[in-house]
Amino acid sequence: MTIQQRATLDDVARLAGVSAKTVSRVYSHRDQVAPDTADRVLSAAKRLRFRPNTLAQNLRRGGGSSTVGFIMGEMLNPFYSTVAAGIERELSEHGFTLIVATTDDSVEGEERVADTLLAQRVGALLLIPVGEDQSYLEGERQLGTPVIAIDRPARNLVADSVVLANRQGAHAATSALVGHGHRRIAYVCNPASAYTQSERVAGYRAALDEAGLSGSERCERLLDDPATPPDEVVRELLTRPEPPTAIIAGNNRMCIGALRAIRDLDDPPALIGFDDFDTADILGVTVVGHDPLEMGRQAARLTIERMQQPTGFTVQLELPTHLVPRGSGERPPVT
Repeated sequence: MTIQQRATLDDVARLAGVSAKTVSRVYSHRDQVAPDTADRVLSAAKRLRFRPNTLAQNLRRGGGSSTVGFIMGEMLNPFYSTVAAGIERELSEHGFTLIVATTDDSVEGEERVADTLLAQRVGALLLIPVGEDQSYLEGERQLGTPVIAIDRPARNLVADSVVLANRQGAHAATSALVGHGHRRIAYVCNPASAYTQSERVAGYRAALDEAGLSGSERCERLLDDPATPPDEVVRELLTRPEPPTAIIAGNNRMCIGALRAIRDLDDPPALIGFDDFDTADILGVTVVGHDPLEMGRQAARLTIERMQQPTGFTVQLELPTHLVPRGSGERPPVT
């Protein structure tokens, strides 16, 4: 891949037919520039993919930045924050600074935050993709800014990625429940459209098919509505004439909701969550575990390598998952 030269302020000035001083004024004091002139400058800048260097003091002698950006979902999600901690620890050991920005898991937030970080001239961009299309980052990648996707591969974008063995983890959880005698095994998740969930649902269905348990759709609740409380989803399942005797929760938020829904039941269904969380060991919750701290470290290492060598084939690292039995997933079926 040939790295294009990044457009300069002078390049924008020539294309817009104005002076470099006018271009600079558009970005620093736009109210002092005639509206039609400002529009012409901004149009030229967009065509050239020019971004003002708002963190010039961080630029190294060779033009690279010692700052790396990371775009993740909501800060309160322990998975996201632990991944961020892993990234920060690895980067700091190599002299890099991390800027973390959140999207609230919205597509609009992802693009807005990405634009803001790239305007800071970060040396690389890591993100947990939310939208179905990350092609808006292709221009930056061609200009030499490494883009690393975490947890979910980027779509319509050539980018390295670090993901989990989601399919295998869900397959192992389902097979374990089948081994304990369960035949009505539910899978609940929200949002279902995420790459991680599509992989986990595939693993769940494959394990049921191997066990000769068809018709899993009756016990699936695959939602894409963040406003729906997870405990309500599980309670609705449990009020069916033939409720599931076991539940697999697709993420930690859904698992906590399932715990709320079953806490007062005399004979609760077996429960396995995907993603560990604080107090899960105290509560005896069986989970499909993994190491989000290591995921962050691996993503940071891949980022540093890509900053040093921007060309070459893309890499997808798949980190292992493992079943952590603690009691809730080992309950026998109650008929």
